Amino acid sequence: MMDRRQFLGAAAGSLALAQGVSFAGVAAPDRKPVLGAHVWVFSSDKPNYDCFPVIDQVFADVKYAGFEAIELMDVALRHTDSVARIGDLIQQTGVSLIGASHGQRMWDKSQQAENVDKAGKVIERIAQLKGRVLGISVGDARRKKTPDEFDVQAETLRKIQAIGAQYKVVPNLHNHTYEVADGLFDLQNTLQRVPDSKLGPDLDWLFQAKVDVPTFLKTYADKLVYMHLRDHLWTGIWPEALGEGIMDFGAIARQLKRIGYAGDLTVELAFPAGYKPTRPIRDSLKMSRAVIRKNFGL
Repeated sequence: MMDRRQFLGAAAGSLALAQGVSFAGVAAPDRKPVLGAHVWVFSSDKPNYDCFPVIDQVFADVKYAGFEAIELMDVALRHTDSVARIGDLIQQTGVSLIGASHGQRMWDKSQQAENVDKAGKVIERIAQLKGRVLGISVGDARRKKTPDEFDVQAETLRKIQAIGAQYKVVPNLHNHTYEVADGLFDLQNTLQRVPDSKLGPDLDWLFQAKVDVPTFLKTYADKLVYMHLRDHLWTGIWPEALGEGIMDFGAIARQLKRIGYAGDLTVELAFPAGYKPTRPIRDSLKMSRAVIRKNFGL
């Protein structure tokens, strides 16, 4: 799992997103998107990024902030009592489960069977809790992967897609920076081999990778099923809450409405390494929730 506290400097040429240029989305059946909160901000300082020991507080804070759903990290679903405990919290708080984020070395042939098995178990538990998406990070080799490795990665993803179809959970490729660096090298190689892959982009990670975000979303509009929202300052550093940076969420919302995007949206707060927040996380989530309500009407 990639440490999201490591981030790249921003490029002035990628600031079109912050300036409110057009977005493209994917037309979908007439439904209201669900707004969720991702647990990274609760997990980043925990061993193995696992917030399960404080999951009661996580659900309480997400409910307090006004979100209707939550996206977990896969590690929280690996505990033997995770389904029972999280199921109880869903009932108690009314906060539903969107799904979970999941990352493995999908390109490593020696780990393929293990990777498919791990993903399958997470998908099964997502389905038991009535979730519907699995955000997949394919793994960073710290170099460009070889054609053979991309073939393995594709085969692994197809196996996971088959499990997802069985449980009605939609796997989607969730990007950090490495998947979309070097002219989208990793992502394009994946899509060439698995063209029916769905995408769940993180708009800020695209920005951090110096990708032109509006062009990306327009190019892959027919694949978008999900997305993460986060804010950033001119320097690329993340503020504590949405609305404290330069991201033009109003422009994003107007364009998504115009193209009829009906996928779900998730707010994923994050702090730079070593940063000490000035307010409780629940209050930053509540502020972020207000920004989404104002701009998206959700």
